[in-house]
Amino acid sequence: MKFPDDIFLAHTATHADGSPRVHELAEHLRQVGAGAASSAAAFGAADWARLAGLWHDLGKYRDGFQRYIRDCADAHIEGRVPSKDKTHSAAGALHAIEALECRHGPAGKLAAPVLAYLIAGHHAGLADWHGGLKARLASDDARREYADARGAAPAAILETDIPLNLKDAVPGGILTPGAFALWLRMLFSTLVDADFLDTEAFMDAGKADARGGFPPLAEMHGAYNAHMACFAADTPVRRIRADILRQCRSKAAAAPGLYTLTVPTGGGKTLASLGFALDHALAHGKRRVIYAIPYTSIIEQTADVFRDVFASLGRECVVEHHSQAESDPADETSASRLACENWDAPLVVTTNVQLFESLFAARTSRCRKLHRLVGSVLILDEAQQLPPEFLQPILDVLRLLIRHYGVTAVLCTATQPALTTTDYFDPSMSLRGLDDATELMDDPDALYAALKRVDVRLPADFTMPTEWPALADELADHDSVLAIVNTRGGARELHRRMPKGTLHLSALMCGAHRKDVIDHIKARLTARRNGHDTTPLRVVSTQLVEAGVDLDFPVVYRALAGLDSIAQAAGRCNREGALPGMGKVVVFVPPGKIPAGTLRKGAEVCRSVLHGQVSDPLDRGLFAAYFQQFYASVSLDQHGIVEMLKPAPTREDPLAVQFRSAADKFRLIPDNQAQVVVLYRGPEGQDEAVDILLGKLKKDGPERWLMRALQRYTVSLPQQHAERLLALGDLSLAMPGLYVQADVRILAS
Repeated sequence: MKFPDDIFLAHTATHADGSPRVHELAEHLRQVGAGAASSAAAFGAADWARLAGLWHDLGKYRDGFQRYIRDCADAHIEGRVPSKDKTHSAAGALHAIEALECRHGPAGKLAAPVLAYLIAGHHAGLADWHGGLKARLASDDARREYADARGAAPAAILETDIPLNLKDAVPGGILTPGAFALWLRMLFSTLVDADFLDTEAFMDAGKADARGGFPPLAEMHGAYNAHMACFAADTPVRRIRADILRQCRSKAAAAPGLYTLTVPTGGGKTLASLGFALDHALAHGKRRVIYAIPYTSIIEQTADVFRDVFASLGRECVVEHHSQAESDPADETSASRLACENWDAPLVVTTNVQLFESLFAARTSRCRKLHRLVGSVLILDEAQQLPPEFLQPILDVLRLLIRHYGVTAVLCTATQPALTTTDYFDPSMSLRGLDDATELMDDPDALYAALKRVDVRLPADFTMPTEWPALADELADHDSVLAIVNTRGGARELHRRMPKGTLHLSALMCGAHRKDVIDHIKARLTARRNGHDTTPLRVVSTQLVEAGVDLDFPVVYRALAGLDSIAQAAGRCNREGALPGMGKVVVFVPPGKIPAGTLRKGAEVCRSVLHGQVSDPLDRGLFAAYFQQFYASVSLDQHGIVEMLKPAPTREDPLAVQFRSAADKFRLIPDNQAQVVVLYRGPEGQDEAVDILLGKLKKDGPERWLMRALQRYTVSLPQQHAERLLALGDLSLAMPGLYVQADVRILAS
């Protein structure tokens, strides 16, 4: 195909008739600069983003790349470039270093590494300075790339009159923990999103046109009001929920900042917090609502609740973004699938893993959405589930988002963690917390008293375990009971001693299986309340049912764990207050050792806090003491993330931070787990969905939507365990990193 020789190309494609289409390089650079600047203006960094966009593809001016692009359908992805004389992301980084120092002296020299990080990483991701970017930019290949590009690029692209003053640019100050890294990632987000969008507009206009189309927040607000007006406050619990909602909405006009919503389980936090978020967003011009949830096991439930709220609009309003979100084209709109890439939607429901790993990510696909957080309302549901080993870097970034990026955050939970600043004698154990929070409830203590629906029985002796056979016998005496234990192994051991028909839930069940079992349990609980089901209903589960799963048993047993876990378990008991008296929650000491780590620490601190306790073990005042002791007993930055991301202006390389290393360490889910596709057949045993998906994988390869759809049928196993099963023939390897169950009977035991 013949392309014009007198222009420089950024991308190429063809018209329907086969004639060439060209995306001029200078136009692409200016458009990306303008798009990035428009997004970065929301946090005062438009000039930085404009220059990053203007120079990001400077290397495409080199002769080798121009020859290459004329023979290639698309040269957008760096990984497709077959040889080092055609790479293109180092030239702009080196030009920033040279041009800014030449034009603006010491201030320009200090600012230049910012653009170097952004430009050099716009395909491959943010790099470590030492052991990564510094050496790359000093290489002969990079210098040659820059020389080639600079000799061909027009002066209008190379020149800059924009002074960049780093000293005043970083929101919160460059030495504030986490501030520089967050600001640079925000800039990176604006650059890569603008680059993707401009390239997409050229390569696939239909895809670009499919973006957006969501209703505005004001329209969603009206639908929410209409939906909530249909709820009758016809029981004591529903009247309390209505008052909780009223209190939330009455505070929505208050100033943006940090809020807490402290409501007992079953108090309607989900819909009440959404009401606050919508009211607050309209009152203060916020751009979107982001709802983050700790577990994928409950995110679908929350997303379905929100879809019911906005069903009257007749349009997709909720973007559900997490690892197990279904993304089959038949099940989602084009706009919602595309919005998962960059969160350009009014309401996003996501997981803590997706949210926080993105905030510390290095990959372009993870970072791309970050600038959409600016000017948002962020609801952190079940805030007590913030992982303690990453708590300090998480709190640092939340504080910065609230103070400097226009974010209003709501910590929503029945058991508020003690996240305010705490100084200890040992400074290494001190906590830089979130201060100046406003509670949305007028009187949480009175609310807890009004919503008290259970009596909690503690062990007579916290050192005396209850063995599994004795516990099974005790549970069998109950007609309807839920038992929650700490480990998968414990759930298996208890379940095999229970009467026939006892149900089982654990993370060794794939997401689709867990959902079916939970739906079955809910249906049976409803039938029992209506007198239509008299068969005993007994369930043994791990803690996956505790946060947000709307189960309502008359009796709940909970293995000793953290005080917050006991409270969450109690929330699955007499949830609707429908029993004539109190529900019954029994805490027992499980046999064997509680697994080391935060689980054991939580149980030890709980034992300490409850020792000698004669009043209600779930008294709200006990939780502050529990969390303070718990946080003092664990490392709150176990992997040294804060230090990796801290610039040091006194060093030779003042902006040398380790972006890639920090991202590799910041994993809320360990990466030493193998993913195994389970041949799950559904409740009737005839569901062929997983077989169809595996067939598509074999035929078409790992398309993005297909891999996400398969995650509904995966379980995680330790890598060594999976390799042993592979050697035995119990698993097969569908593709590198993805195993498949060889027979439906394997993994069942």
